[in-house]
Amino acid sequence: MLTRESRKSLAIFLGLVLGGFVAAPSGHAQKTSGLMPREGEEVATLAGGCFWCTEAVFERMKGVNDVVSGYTGDPDVTNPNYQMVLSKRTKHAEAIQIFYDPNVVSYRQLLDVFFQIHNPMTLNQQGVDKGPQYRSAIFYHDEAQKAEAEKVIAKLNKSPKFRRPIVTEVTPVGQFHLAEEYHQDYFRKNPYQAYCQSTVAPKIRKFDNLFKDQVRTEGIGSR
Repeated sequence: MLTRESRKSLAIFLGLVLGGFVAAPSGHAQKTSGLMPREGEEVATLAGGCFWCTEAVFERMKGVNDVVSGYTGDPDVTNPNYQMVLSKRTKHAEAIQIFYDPNVVSYRQLLDVFFQIHNPMTLNQQGVDKGPQYRSAIFYHDEAQKAEAEKVIAKLNKSPKFRRPIVTEVTPVGQFHLAEEYHQDYFRKNPYQAYCQSTVAPKIRKFDNLFKDQVRTEGIGSR
């Protein structure tokens, strides 16, 4: 069975051969400039396995203005790229930044979705995706976010639904590096790619079923 990475490599190759919906990976991740919240926005930074999955889900949520994929969690490497992260030459996690309107959706609501669309009980693994780059983590931007994250985790640890302890890291956010362009909005650009169909789409359906009142009806913008 193809792993996510072999499927991704195949998708990139086919994109090049066919004149391409997918750009070839090259060089380092994009710079962090421009990732500032607009007036009235707040930011959440979350890691829950493959960022194709989490990005695609949160782009469907009311009150979310934009979602970008990137790498964070290793202050010692200042210019990572996908191959470095994949080969574990850095300690970065695949993560997303969510730019949202707190008047429409709360940080707690984002966390509620986050804990439903990935498995927070598996250390350094989400399904077929294995390695510390796929770890479950909440990178908080202020003490209020930290307190909310710890409160939610404490509640979930008492829930019978979670049979094992939550392993989600709660750590202060550091530098966030935008992932390469071909990773951005990957599901929207490649909905029929094999990994998207087998792994991303089921998470979207789960979100749509569990959070019907929070599914947006209009398209999302871009930063």
